Amino acid sequence: MGEITRLTAAELASRLSSGEVSSVEAVQAHLDQIERAEPLVNSFITVTADDALATARQIDERRARGEELHPLAGVPVAVKDLIVTKGTRTTAGSKMLQDWVPPYDATVTAKVRQAGLPILGKTNMDEFAMGSTTEHSAFGRTYNPWHTGRVPGGSSGGSAAAVAAWEAPLAIGTDTGGSIRQPAALTGTVGVKPTYGSVSRYGVIAMASSLDQVGPMTRTVADAAALHELLAGHDAQDSTSLPQAVPGFRAAAANRDVKGLKVGVLAQSYGAGVSAGVRESFQAALDLLSGAGAEIVELQLPALDYALDAYYLIMPSEVSSNLARFDGMRYGLRAEPQDGPVTAERVMAETRRQGFGWEAKRRIILGTYALSAGYYDAYYGSAQKVRTLVKRDFARAFEQVDVLASPTAPTTAFGFGQDAEDPMTMYLNDVFTIPANLAGLPGLSLPSGIADDGLPVGFQLLAPELADERLYSAGGALEALLEERRGGRFADQLTEIGMAGSAADSTGGI
Repeated sequence: MGEITRLTAAELASRLSSGEVSSVEAVQAHLDQIERAEPLVNSFITVTADDALATARQIDERRARGEELHPLAGVPVAVKDLIVTKGTRTTAGSKMLQDWVPPYDATVTAKVRQAGLPILGKTNMDEFAMGSTTEHSAFGRTYNPWHTGRVPGGSSGGSAAAVAAWEAPLAIGTDTGGSIRQPAALTGTVGVKPTYGSVSRYGVIAMASSLDQVGPMTRTVADAAALHELLAGHDAQDSTSLPQAVPGFRAAAANRDVKGLKVGVLAQSYGAGVSAGVRESFQAALDLLSGAGAEIVELQLPALDYALDAYYLIMPSEVSSNLARFDGMRYGLRAEPQDGPVTAERVMAETRRQGFGWEAKRRIILGTYALSAGYYDAYYGSAQKVRTLVKRDFARAFEQVDVLASPTAPTTAFGFGQDAEDPMTMYLNDVFTIPANLAGLPGLSLPSGIADDGLPVGFQLLAPELADERLYSAGGALEALLEERRGGRFADQLTEIGMAGSAADSTGGI
């Protein structure tokens, strides 16, 4: 049964279709792996074993009757706990929603259910998606399967760790400033942020509405393409949903030819703060592309130097607005003052004091200040102008190249607690991923190698708006080149669960 968890989603789907493996067997194998791995990684907030097995049995019965099924039917998936699931609690990683059971499904959840993918559970995350480490969760931190003394990235760190630790072949995350791609890089997995508006956000608890995007997290580019195809498409319930049809991402991911592909390399890729191991792995991957016939073009995008600053004004401003609904009056946590009169103002203050963690409070305060009278134009308004400049720089760049490349994160996975006294350490880890969210562009991260510290490095590709298939075409080709060089799949390098280290002693990987 352990072999089942090592299969890619595509391989597992093939075995399910042929009858070699049943969906019940596949789900049970992953549930067993979750039981083994969770003491080490803490990827899940809620495990829905009974529901997953019930779905698996239904798929096996339908397959036995000869019904036509979705290609991924019976393949289990993990869902970030920011995405609403009917009948299963959805917490957003916060005490504020620790007991909330939604009465409806998010659109992406409904699509997964309709396609027959058993949902293994809801994955851990930074509270309301605020963080780059998955330390800021009311349900405990998630540990990096490569080294349990290191962070798995965030805010979708639970989804990334679940995929890396063989607990799920597929996972769904959300990306506001890199929250899919950065944890994918730190855990040696594949993560994709689709074009803004191409995947429905209906039923996804909002952090920053103009930046949030749902996307796939997997172990291969082909698996990401398959899950992306399932999730994408217009949704009338989402006012930001785009009407364009979903192209063939799976076909694009099968590409192995990069001859004539123009790859733009951001000058910032070699700047200060990029570790030597990341720089070397990134350059080696570029050399592979160049050797296979791609044209490498170095580009200067001046506005990107200000993207991080603009993001950390726009994002908290939208956070301040979106999280105002958690007031102790309508739903979620309600905390009353211990003494004195019970007024609306005092209940709201006590609820928010107890319900939000310190990182959420910091961003709410920063956003409220940026939106306040007298400061709106100076901060929020100026940040939106920078956002426009970032979009223009990208537009000019894509007139010269097909895709843009950079490291996904400037360093490999770092230790826990490094951002406690200096949050800028955490914020700077998103320096390469944030620009795509400001511009609404699609981005993909895939592992390019292992740095000298023994931890994975992520390689990021960006494409123009609605050109997501370019990511899969270039990413699939690069993945094949990397596998040929190393003589096998990247994920196979992760040590067996229980071989070394634990979350308790943090001495090594799993």
